[in-house]
Amino acid sequence: MRRVVIDRPGGHDRLRVVTAPDLVPAPDRVLIDVDAVGVNYADCVVRMGLYASANRMVGFPITPGFEVAGRVRAVEPGPHGLVPGDRVMGLTLFDAYASQILLPPERVMAIPPGMSTIEAATFPAVWVTAWFALELAAPPPGSDVLVHSAAGGVGSALVHLARLAGCRVVGVVGAPHKVEAARAAGAEVVIDKSSEALWPAAEAAAPGRFHAVLDANGVSTLMQSYRHLAPTGRLVVYGFHGMLPRRGGRPNRLRLLWDWLRTPRFDPLRMTTSNRSVMAFNLSFLAHEGDRLRIGLEHVVGLYRDGRIPALPVTTYPFESVARAHADLESGRTVGKLALVLDRE
Repeated sequence: MRRVVIDRPGGHDRLRVVTAPDLVPAPDRVLIDVDAVGVNYADCVVRMGLYASANRMVGFPITPGFEVAGRVRAVEPGPHGLVPGDRVMGLTLFDAYASQILLPPERVMAIPPGMSTIEAATFPAVWVTAWFALELAAPPPGSDVLVHSAAGGVGSALVHLARLAGCRVVGVVGAPHKVEAARAAGAEVVIDKSSEALWPAAEAAAPGRFHAVLDANGVSTLMQSYRHLAPTGRLVVYGFHGMLPRRGGRPNRLRLLWDWLRTPRFDPLRMTTSNRSVMAFNLSFLAHEGDRLRIGLEHVVGLYRDGRIPALPVTTYPFESVARAHADLESGRTVGKLALVLDRE
């Protein structure tokens, strides 16, 4: 088998494709021959040595990755109904950048009709993240919701799901070529912060402020996101992408320290008087919530099967071009999802 290994934190040059012995079937596990792997920004954070769950649970060397698609090679019979040869997608906890993977059955699901293997490889992590974020935000129908990075993977999924919940969505993007992608996902208003002031535009779009703001930027927007909540509104934080480098792939430790010092510390006393809340999560720290994540995966796959949500647009890279995929994702220029494709030949 082939896998990507990161021996120690650093830039794109730390991503090495190596060969390793094939995996052996194991009880209570599904052995999958992987055809495609979803690439997420969290993978870049893992590579830089800044992903807390990776450092605590695995350490280096590490193989990154949170989602795959392929075919079942081996599995014991069980209530999951999977058999060898089934086309499946899987939600992983690292180890996805490989041509084989072993996963618990509850993290594996048959690919629904009409979905390609590449689309399936980029489906689980993004849609389950968006589903969980909106479970926390709980915006009522008719409310205004602000979604940062609305043309990215999770951002696009958030826009789709918020619209399905009956909300009016305002999307924020960082470049003109991303505006149409956010509109296509269902954002009623799209703010391109590269050409207009973000917060005056947000105030004009929602004079009554927002019931929910979904933010993965970090220090650059967190406080203003909180201040633009309506009473009973919720800020949901699921990342800190804005604190990380756009070029070179190596974090600037002094800048990270400066951004950490400037990160808002929310006062619970003021929160009670303003009736605004801050919530946060990281799926990789919810591995013990396997049943709950399965519910989320089944829910979003069901929405796709019913034609209520689409597979997101995907840009593909050969498996050996993993460094280029990371560099492109970190540049902020990409739209939708990225995938690594394995050549079985």
